[in-house]
Amino acid sequence: MQKNTVSIDTSVIPAKIEFAPEFNVAVSFIDRHLQEGRKDKVIIRETGGEEITYGQLAERVNQSGNVLKNLGLNSGDRLLMMVKDSAEFFYLFWGAIKAGIIPVPLNTLLRAKDYAFMIEDSGCAAVIYSPEFRIEVEPALELLSTIPEIILLTEGESECFLDQMQSAESKLEATPANATDDCFWLYSSGTTGRPKGAVHSHRAMVVTSQHYGKDTLGVREDDICFSAAKLFFAYGLGNGMTFPLWSGASCVLFPARPTPESTFDVIERFKPTLYFGVPTLYAAQLQALESSESETSISPNLSSLRISVSAG
Repeated sequence: MQKNTVSIDTSVIPAKIEFAPEFNVAVSFIDRHLQEGRKDKVIIRETGGEEITYGQLAERVNQSGNVLKNLGLNSGDRLLMMVKDSAEFFYLFWGAIKAGIIPVPLNTLLRAKDYAFMIEDSGCAAVIYSPEFRIEVEPALELLSTIPEIILLTEGESECFLDQMQSAESKLEATPANATDDCFWLYSSGTTGRPKGAVHSHRAMVVTSQHYGKDTLGVREDDICFSAAKLFFAYGLGNGMTFPLWSGASCVLFPARPTPESTFDVIERFKPTLYFGVPTLYAAQLQALESSESETSISPNLSSLRISVSAG
């Protein structure tokens, strides 16, 4: 098999997946789409209005990986991300993986003491965060006895990550890896004690995206996915990023707090075909729809949806 490729046999259930001996998953999720003719297709629709094509994503992932390497990060280093649902989440996450660095997306709703624990527990070499979260991230850094060498905002000041990306080289060779190597971490919620960093391999996103995204949900190239659950959740990471990427589909990224009104507005404006929510949000949405005689009644057009999924 050619390096960084996957062989999938869908004649059996579940589909049989084989990986090349050298396999960096960023190639299958990002670079592959250029070879398959999706360069000009939109992958990301931000609710603020920006659209990103597969070609732009591939170029910016490379620039991101080069920035991380230029900052001094090495293969195997952990990068903690407190980043809103946005295109820069994709750039950081996949740029890190392609460069051999391990991204660790963190819940952006946590408090300073939680971030301080995770920074120390992960032994991370870098922390990169959206300016919206500095109110908790910066106090967290003050709680540490040893601060990671690299602390950077995604945007909003000179030498921020996005600024550095603009001048970075747009070509990047994928760092050699194999399917069972560590790829990214996600921290548990800590409901039964301290949060624990769960380590995911390069093969993991392929397996979930193929067996669940494609074979169970039937995500296809003409789909638009909208996840109310944020990307830092395992549920949101699949729904809002890996499932659409794997299938050559598109996604809608909504950084604000999901409410019945805001999610219905996104559905009406962007017409997703798959919607991913959580039970509490569905309950609130149903209550809003049932209040048909109240002054706050809403009657959204949900006709674009072919599947609504609940979990969490």
